[in-house]
Amino acid sequence: MNKTYITTAIPYVNGSPHVGHAMDYCLADVCARYHRLVGDEVKFQVGTDEHGGKIFKKAEDLGKKVEDYVAENAEKFRDFIKKLNVSYTDFIRTTDSNHEHLCQEIWKKLEQHIYKAKYEGWYCTGCERFITDKEYEENHGVCPDHQKPYEKLEEENYYFRIADFKEQITKAITSDELLILPDFRKKEILKLVEDSPDVSISRPREQLTWGVPVPNDESQVMYVWIDALSNYITILGYPEKDISEWWPATAQFVGKDILRFHAIIWPAMLFGLGLPLPKTISSHGMILVDGQKMSKSVGNVVDPIEVIEKHGIDAFRYYFLRHVDSFADSDFTWEKFENAYSNELANDLGNLVQRLATLVSKNKIEVRENESFETPEDYKTLMEGFEFSKAFDLVWEKIQDLNKRIDNEKPWEMAKNGEVEKLENCLKGLASDLLKVSEMLSPFLPETTEKIQTIFKNPVTPPKEPLFPKQ
Repeated sequence: MNKTYITTAIPYVNGSPHVGHAMDYCLADVCARYHRLVGDEVKFQVGTDEHGGKIFKKAEDLGKKVEDYVAENAEKFRDFIKKLNVSYTDFIRTTDSNHEHLCQEIWKKLEQHIYKAKYEGWYCTGCERFITDKEYEENHGVCPDHQKPYEKLEEENYYFRIADFKEQITKAITSDELLILPDFRKKEILKLVEDSPDVSISRPREQLTWGVPVPNDESQVMYVWIDALSNYITILGYPEKDISEWWPATAQFVGKDILRFHAIIWPAMLFGLGLPLPKTISSHGMILVDGQKMSKSVGNVVDPIEVIEKHGIDAFRYYFLRHVDSFADSDFTWEKFENAYSNELANDLGNLVQRLATLVSKNKIEVRENESFETPEDYKTLMEGFEFSKAFDLVWEKIQDLNKRIDNEKPWEMAKNGEVEKLENCLKGLASDLLKVSEMLSPFLPETTEKIQTIFKNPVTPPKEPLFPKQ
């Protein structure tokens, strides 16, 4: 049995969970469930990033104590993750006292790569990061993500010397010691490493009060990176515990917008701590609506809760895990979603389960139970290469093939003609193969898989209601 550690990016709690967060959780959940399916022991991290100026200001604007505000929103994310049926094992909040203490210990271990200097330049409040002159010029002084002008700042901060690790990072990425997926993102990161500046890791307390205090300097508060990125190892107890049982992580799932931080700053931190790098960082793209980026001002934001409440969790998981590419930007429209629900989930899978269970039950057939799951090589290759949408396509082809087999073999005619042995072999084979396919489906649609396996336990009981009712 292998030990597998899987992580997700921890979101800021200054807003509601959105579909981008859902992609992180669902992709990581597919990975976790697959590894359990093949017999691995899995630790699976999720959590919330609760420090920073944006969060403090939002709480202030709402007239709430910041501690109460972050606790409320952390609970929203915990509920959201539960709605997505995500099989996590560990939930971390960056306001946990143990995390804050361990971050300070990590800072101390990195001190030889940290220096204090005055900064004068540009800052984006929305991104909570400093902007290089080059970025400022390229974006014409306006943040492309938040559509707000950059602010001019002058302050004294601590810096983490990325320059100390550029060569090591480049070598690790080039050799796939740190595998970055998809490959075209890897090429982007290699270009960024070369020009990557040292990164600010603190803010003056007079500018930012809501954060982890910098060790031995009461005038400064930790700023995002040491605090947020460290969660992946503080959750394991580092640096006070030996984490080699679980670290390095098998896979870390992030959106493409934060890949540069996970592929440059995070490896630099790990090199500075003398820890191995994660094996894989898998970055997913954005979900567009009718080809446009989601925006509240445009009014095209897709609310994942609305989708789940209307169609159910597995309908949500089906669309966003099969029809949204595991790596690239993908498009969502309600029309595409409804077509996928009706023509694929309800017709291909729902009708298959209904008609086969009815035939097996009516003819009193004993279904052969699968003793163990043997991973087909083509499925295994795709799943272990993080090509989840392609693996899902492969499973769906097998579901469609089972529908064709029923139509071609016509078991109802065997029953009519009294071909008892032939009928029994036909239905046993179809039911057995459906159960095997359902095992392959289980990382994607766990709730549906459980229903299928319950239906086909002897004696087989056809579902009273369709698995995917028309809505």
